Amino acid sequence: QVQLVESGGGLVQAGGSLRLSCAASGRTFTRYAMGWFRLAPGKEREFVAAISRSGDSANYADSVKGRFTISRDNGKNTVALQMNSLKPEDTAVYYCAAVRSGVAGQEASRYDYWGQGTLVTVSS
Repeated sequence: QVQLVESGGGLVQAGGSLRLSCAASGRTFTRYAMGWFRLAPGKEREFVAAISRSGDSANYADSVKGRFTISRDNGKNTVALQMNSLKPEDTAVYYCAAVRSGVAGQEASRYDYWGQGTLVTVSS
């Protein structure tokens, strides 16, 4: 069982930055690849970024590539999402998710555990 708690959301102006963090419980964090997803009003859940359990590989949605960076600290059981050059269309609830696998994909259905989400609002 893994519990995930996100933090770091808030209100930011377009062009600004935010750093989201996800803290995982338990001693098995390194068994899980991690991902970030987002859900905007009126839209379907969207893959944002994912990182392997070792942290040596990551992949991103085209919409955030070059602006967002995912990272993890296996010593602290945390995964972060650094978001730069934010746009109003990045406004959403952001969710951290874990999948018991070496690598993380873009399909939400593959993930085993989810956090409660943190709201990011980008004003124009």
